[in-house]
Amino acid sequence: MQQEYILHNDEFVGINHPILTAGNRGFKYGDGLFETMRMSNGKLKFAELHADRLRAGMKALKMDGSALLDEYFLKQKTAELCKKNKLKENVRFRLSVYRAGDGLYTPMSNKSGYVLESSALEDGGYELNKKGLIVDVFDEITKPVNSLSNYKTSNSLLYVMAGLHKKQLRLDDAFILNQHGFLCESISSNVFVVYNKKIYTPALSEGCVAGVMRNVVMSMAKAHDIELIEAQISPEILKEAEEVFITNAITGIRWVMGYGRKRYFNEITKLLSAKLNDL
Repeated sequence: MQQEYILHNDEFVGINHPILTAGNRGFKYGDGLFETMRMSNGKLKFAELHADRLRAGMKALKMDGSALLDEYFLKQKTAELCKKNKLKENVRFRLSVYRAGDGLYTPMSNKSGYVLESSALEDGGYELNKKGLIVDVFDEITKPVNSLSNYKTSNSLLYVMAGLHKKQLRLDDAFILNQHGFLCESISSNVFVVYNKKIYTPALSEGCVAGVMRNVVMSMAKAHDIELIEAQISPEILKEAEEVFITNAITGIRWVMGYGRKRYFNEITKLLSAKLNDL
């Protein structure tokens, strides 16, 4: 069986080899952030958008080294890891960045370290799910709205708890509310709702992650004269909506079939999914 590798601070390390100490700040305090990226047919998709969000997130966390983790860095390091692991053209990556150095809650330094992981994907395109998703609203814990809400930080307990809720109810996904009780996002995706032939999605001011695929879908809608509105959205709209779909950088666009007794169409979702693959 072929040895698999990760890339830790520019060095290849066996995937099962321990690399983090008990004092690692990402482990102890969730002091870090991450990006999940997709390579399709040998090309890292939307690398510039991932790099922009990564640098903005590092600056928000007051981490050093954000200027170095640019689009070129992402393309170069993902290509190196693909070659080392002898992966084909379709790959999923996770880049985790943590604050290195000692300290308790107060860091001794703001230097950063990173871990890059890879795994093979079967398909090169963003295939729309044939079977629609069944979802519910997770309201036991809500997401706070603050200056860090739009980034994918390592503090992910909210999503873990929503995942347990999903598993307990045998759902495909769960929608998360913000601290004010409005729709925010799902466990790993941004949420879009089609109502009266218009597309609505929670505004960034509602605390959702500034998703790369969210950005792409908004740009596609604008380019094809499809009205898309960023708004504050009550979860009650799920009972009246015509369509609901979710997006992320790995799976692209996925349509939701049901919420409770409500069932949805996927006409606009299919259109956007086709436009996405045309890109």
